[in-house]
Amino acid sequence: MRLRRKPHIDEKLQAFADFVTARADVQPIVKDATRELYVELGTGKGDFIAAIAERNPQINFIGLEVEATVVLAAARKVRDKNLTNVRLIVFDAENIAELFAEHAVDRLYINFCDPWPKKRHAKRRLTHVRFLELYKKILKPGGEIYFKTDNRGLFDFSLEQFALAGIDVRDVTNDLHAAEPPDNIRTEYETRFSAAGVPINSCVAEVANG
Repeated sequence: MRLRRKPHIDEKLQAFADFVTARADVQPIVKDATRELYVELGTGKGDFIAAIAERNPQINFIGLEVEATVVLAAARKVRDKNLTNVRLIVFDAENIAELFAEHAVDRLYINFCDPWPKKRHAKRRLTHVRFLELYKKILKPGGEIYFKTDNRGLFDFSLEQFALAGIDVRDVTNDLHAAEPPDNIRTEYETRFSAAGVPINSCVAEVANG
């Protein structure tokens, strides 16, 4: 469900103009040869990207979020932590291949995306093969997609889509927190679902070299 756009949101985002881009006409982002680039699709209120960027100051992070209202919340968290390795962009993943140059991204995070449960909406799912083909263009050879969801149906669908796209998958689990990796960073939704007893599905997909 799309959030109602709050009045003057663009003006409020201007206060964070040093690391927030509220326009869709940004120039294609090319890879920085000195740093890895990790991208989160659907940053939401920024809990995950702020935490992982703080833990990994040597890596550049970009958070993409279509809702400007929640980007404002994420921007505040980034600013509160004084992070200099994060950039937030109000942007629709539909056009992601226009935003990044070929092979510019080392890793993608897709955390608890909208499952679009109706069959007729399947192509809107961020793990549909049509999106995966876009990700293959912007990921470097050997680049990774980290995927987490509470929705088992979406997870099983996504594994099928990875296979259709020729993307290998590893570390597949239907209960991530049963033996939670020490480097796992919980998102806002992940914490909420886990507290309610909902198991978390997770996997890592790797784009082939060459």
